[in-house]
Amino acid sequence: MAKIPAYKNLHGDSGVASYEIGPDFINVQFKLGAIRNYSYTYVKPGAIHVEAMKNLAIQGSGLNAYIRSNPAVRTGYANKS
Repeated sequence: MAKIPAYKNLHGDSGVASYEIGPDFINVQFKLGAIRNYSYTYVKPGAIHVEAMKNLAIQGSGLNAYIRSNPAVRTGYANKS
């Protein structure tokens, strides 16, 4: 499992603060308002979304937009804390 302490945020306008990736999940920490942590897994919202989110996280661009623009992801997280 690779832990990345901060999201690159190449465009400077993302609500994502950091993320953690594993073989079948991505955890995303948002920075707007109270810090919120969301877990996305192969079970929910599914492997296709999780793999897309991992790629965007590693690139440092587009992760927040992907989450916001996909209803299955925006409300389909596995866990929130």
